[in-house]
Amino acid sequence: MSDTAELQAAQASLPAILKTVQEMLNEEKWTRAALSNYSTGQFKELDVILKEARDARVYNELKNLCDEHLVHTKNSIIALYFSGMIALSRQLIDDAVLVNLVTIFVDNHKWGIVRYLCERILDQGESKFALRTLAECCKNENEEDQILGIWERLVKVDFEEADITKSLAEHYEKLGNTETAVDYYKKALHRYINKQLFTNVREIWGKLLEFCPEDIDFFLHVEKRIAKNINEEKSVLLLEDVYASCKKRGDIDTAIGILKMILQYDEKDSLARKEIGECFKIKYKDHSQLEECIRISNLTQSWRNVREAISDFEKHIAFDKGSFVFHRTWGVGRIASMRGDEIVIDFAKKREHSMKLKMAVNALQTLSKNHIWVLKATQKKEKLHERVKNELPWALKTVIKSFGNSCDIKRIKAELVPAILSASEWTAWSGKAREILKSDPTFGVNPGNIDLFTVRDRPISIGEKLYNEFKAEKSFFDRIATIRSFAAQKDAELDSEYFNEMFEYFSAYLRSYSQVNETVVASYLLVKELSAAHPHLDQGITFDFKDLFDKIDDVPPLFLDLKDGNLREAFLRQIRLFVPTWPDIYVRLFPYALLPVIISSLEKEGFEDKLGLMVQNCFENYREHREAVLWFYKNSRSSSWFEKAGIRTEKILITLIYILDISYRDIDLHRNTTENRKVNKQVYTLLFKEGLLESSVKGADNDTILRIYTLIDDVKGLDPADKLALRSFIQDSAPGFKFSGEIEKKVSRGLIVTAAMYEEKQRQLTHLMDVEVPANSREIAFALSLGDLRENAEYKAAKEKQELLNSTAAKLKEEIERSQIFDPDTVTAGKVSFGTTVTLLNEAAGSSEEKYTILGPWESDPENRIISYLSPFGNAILNKSAGESFTFSQNDEKLSYTVKKIEKTVL
Repeated sequence: MSDTAELQAAQASLPAILKTVQEMLNEEKWTRAALSNYSTGQFKELDVILKEARDARVYNELKNLCDEHLVHTKNSIIALYFSGMIALSRQLIDDAVLVNLVTIFVDNHKWGIVRYLCERILDQGESKFALRTLAECCKNENEEDQILGIWERLVKVDFEEADITKSLAEHYEKLGNTETAVDYYKKALHRYINKQLFTNVREIWGKLLEFCPEDIDFFLHVEKRIAKNINEEKSVLLLEDVYASCKKRGDIDTAIGILKMILQYDEKDSLARKEIGECFKIKYKDHSQLEECIRISNLTQSWRNVREAISDFEKHIAFDKGSFVFHRTWGVGRIASMRGDEIVIDFAKKREHSMKLKMAVNALQTLSKNHIWVLKATQKKEKLHERVKNELPWALKTVIKSFGNSCDIKRIKAELVPAILSASEWTAWSGKAREILKSDPTFGVNPGNIDLFTVRDRPISIGEKLYNEFKAEKSFFDRIATIRSFAAQKDAELDSEYFNEMFEYFSAYLRSYSQVNETVVASYLLVKELSAAHPHLDQGITFDFKDLFDKIDDVPPLFLDLKDGNLREAFLRQIRLFVPTWPDIYVRLFPYALLPVIISSLEKEGFEDKLGLMVQNCFENYREHREAVLWFYKNSRSSSWFEKAGIRTEKILITLIYILDISYRDIDLHRNTTENRKVNKQVYTLLFKEGLLESSVKGADNDTILRIYTLIDDVKGLDPADKLALRSFIQDSAPGFKFSGEIEKKVSRGLIVTAAMYEEKQRQLTHLMDVEVPANSREIAFALSLGDLRENAEYKAAKEKQELLNSTAAKLKEEIERSQIFDPDTVTAGKVSFGTTVTLLNEAAGSSEEKYTILGPWESDPENRIISYLSPFGNAILNKSAGESFTFSQNDEKLSYTVKKIEKTVL
């Protein structure tokens, strides 16, 4: 067959729209259409064909057709356009095809087509290449007025573009729009720091000091980046500029803080040392001991370590007449006077206490007049209570600032409860306080500890607040939640340095990893998630999910370590999309994941055989898959694939009883206590509260009843009351069933007790072992010291008492060991049971009423009609319902009763 014939045969098998495209490609190739012949109108016609291909659902086929054509004809305009636009619509990373197409027309100065192509690219989302090219297009077509808007879009998606960002800042500065200018200058500053261009950095630094000199937090944040990315010497130069600005504005406290930072970098900086001395003199110009504090600390002496000198100066300068201090024994006091090196302090309970200044510096803690301890000592409790209760932001700031501007909720509570607020008031107050700490921009968190709150000198944006929380978070997955919150803000600044740093934190995991663990997988999924919502983000991923998945050693443990529900669902989606053996992976994951989407996906694709095998495996290995067994019982036992698995009803019941038993045992051994308590509660509810046990026993043969009861009776941690209730039910519903002697023996060993009586017996045993037994031992020792045991009455009496004490202790220990503390929440008034009060009608006494409370042998008090459930009469009443009649024989007398009413006993 000739090439032409093969081509015709291939075209005949194509859908109509693809035939049209194939013909267009052939015509383009054969006629060698010149670029000059192309117009925007032709590309609009190509867009119509794209829409038809999408509606016909042949996008994949169209792209494959064009990609094959490009192998031989790499500059085919039609193939480049179709392939590139389809790839772009799918958010594929590689945009080389469209870049090639646009470049062809740029090189030939076809600016109208260039504009159209760039706008089509931008219809799918922001693109650095398209925006740059569009700006170039506007420049070449003398449309300067449009360039500004394009630049603004560009710098939002190109986080490395610094020069254009600076140009935008200068533009708005000329217009007098200082706020917008500052915003762009800050962005440009960060970008020049990343490029390590210090000359540009210092130029913009000066601009920002001119426009927003009070934004100290910003300058200090940037200074740290400069010290890290460029060097510390350059950072000091910029700090000197900030210091000069602060001093000029009279902000002496901040100026001192800046000088301390400079001296941290270089403690031999003589200029900084001289300046900090001058600033201290300005700040404390009215202090009576200023010169003495400078002298004692040797602040101005170059031989003294500057940090030690500053520390000594600040310790001594804090002491002055009227200052508040705290002593750990005498509490809060106020300095009444200072004479030389002697100070006199008035404490609440120790007035006019005198001590040397040197001793005071070491023994006392100086407090500000607004310290919470000072307020509690000097203000009336009622007044302070009212203000704390009603002015929450003020109260929070007061306490936090009192402790070095770093304080957690636990410390706040300790200062307010019970001194100012009651415990009940704290509950409501703390809820409101947490909300304020979270939302109020004047509060932040300590960068080293997310639990410690700080007070900000100036309000910060929600974005900056979230960034600070991100830095303070210790948990990887808490950081994921924080960056999501940042991205979800209305008008979120995703081009800000804050977001870039957070995004880079996760991207870094994907560039350098030795093994694939949960952090690598989570970073991959998160970057994909954020990039899907914001396509301009540079993912920096050079591999696909299949490459990553193939390097995972064990999938289930990694899945469990993904501590984020959204990421787990994304992980499952990626497995299904990119892993050919996804059904087998789903089967392996389900016992750990317990996600309905796994079951529904397998059902939808017809993998019922795999589901059946999974069920069988979980029931066979119930110890490892106890939660999965419960899930199947609750959600899938009516499914056709579950029924085909052949899990008999009795096996389901027995497996649940086994799970109940092992969960009790694991709880006792403190193994995965939380998970086991959850499983235990669910199984107990199914078996006892929802009646699965009773329905299984009712109508069953004696062998089945025996197996079920024996298994329940062997569950060590189960309340004896439940075992007794099941025993009574069996007796009522299966009168022909006889309990064996061994079972009767086991039943009789259980002892139900109230919590109060259990504690009383424990106290009795403790008193016996800790008081009476040691006392008896001393009595025996004394008797032995008297000599001649044959005539020693004291010795005989002491030994008899020892035998009695040992017997009593042994009996108490045995009873305590057998005891099961009764849970009052399990009582119902449906039947007579432990913890109920029953009203009986005595038929033999003319239907007179008799009221009895059913408890245990420890609580039994027949005179007050409190009877034991183990007594003959108590056992006869047990499990009876209201309206039910019964007979009871006592001393050869047969008595007839009817249950009138059953009530819960208040214990």
